[in-house]
Amino acid sequence: MAAGFKTVEPLDYHRRFLKENCRPDGRELGEFRTTTLNIGSITTADGSALVKLGNTTIICGIKGELAAPPVDAANKGYIVPNVDLPPLCSSRFRPGPPGEQAQAASQFIADVIENSDVIQKEDLCIVKGKLSWVLYCDIMCLDYDGNILDACTIALLGALKNVRLPEVHINEETDLAEVNMKQKNPLNITKHPVACSFAIFDDTIIIVDPTVEEENLSTGMITVVTDEDEKLCAVHKPGGTALSGEKLQDCISRAITRNKEVNKLLNEVLISVKPK
Repeated sequence: MAAGFKTVEPLDYHRRFLKENCRPDGRELGEFRTTTLNIGSITTADGSALVKLGNTTIICGIKGELAAPPVDAANKGYIVPNVDLPPLCSSRFRPGPPGEQAQAASQFIADVIENSDVIQKEDLCIVKGKLSWVLYCDIMCLDYDGNILDACTIALLGALKNVRLPEVHINEETDLAEVNMKQKNPLNITKHPVACSFAIFDDTIIIVDPTVEEENLSTGMITVVTDEDEKLCAVHKPGGTALSGEKLQDCISRAITRNKEVNKLLNEVLISVKPK
């Protein structure tokens, strides 16, 4: 009977749970799904991470390549993120060029990298005006069950912490780059941004970490990104219901707590994979 009611009237079905301050999957309104993180999953990449947020599964692989620095910033390197939402992860996506949601997710990740200073691009420069690193951050969704922005941000951060780049220097005689694969160094991660997404129901009720069903039924979405210093890095709100200042402050407070939870998990995983 409940399954039939859920199919015919999904919104009313959810409202009945929300009135009791809980959700159909048993979570409280401010509760995240179980988050798991695995780093170093792709051995052919310079850094990688696999994140599961409930059923939502995201993998991030980072490859470093050498290139000339930008003309207008001779002492900087590049970070190029790309989010892929293939048909493999959900029937809502189609083969072909990136759809609107994938492009919006890629832009969101690019904005987070830029605004949070997770990496100083100057650190990616090898020789000013001559040689720098380009980090291609490919983020792919393997299973789509809502809230991909949070999972993508965690996967990116985990993969960046896992990156090891070989030492490179320019041979003065030949003026060519020489790569020492035996000597690899980690990146200097200066900030640890974490995203926290919320769905708005009936213009008033805010729930954290929505599933795909909750996203579809919501009247609005908002994603708040904070770093470990409780600094606001980004707010992403693609239309929908307006939020009062008080509700937005509640979202920011929850995002700050979430940052501590994710960074604790990240540190535990990094310690567990360190060679003894």
